[in-house]
Amino acid sequence: MAKGGFRGGFPGGGNQMNMMRQAQKMQQEFLKMQQELESTKFEFTAGGGAVKATIVGTREFQSIEIDPDVVDPDDVEMLQDLILAAVNGALKKADDSTGQAMAKLQGGMGMPGLF
Repeated sequence: MAKGGFRGGFPGGGNQMNMMRQAQKMQQEFLKMQQELESTKFEFTAGGGAVKATIVGTREFQSIEIDPDVVDPDDVEMLQDLILAAVNGALKKADDSTGQAMAKLQGGMGMPGLF
């Protein structure tokens, strides 16, 4: 081989290794973020606290609490509406938090549009 030949086996090998390291780091950060989100609790209340829904990041419901004062057998529809509002609010909080975490991870890796 002529003087000044390729080192490391192929041209640009260092850049490819850096890309691989960056991809591995990104994967590790993604897994860490995913674990944190899965264990995070998201709560939302409706009706001034009359109904509270709690879910975890896996989108599993952990609890629904209902203030006994809002239980009116003559107005079940209102209670149903409050439960739906609390559940949907908790789901939205979880989705928003996941979206923010993904955007942060994406921005930190310099790869726009990845997620």
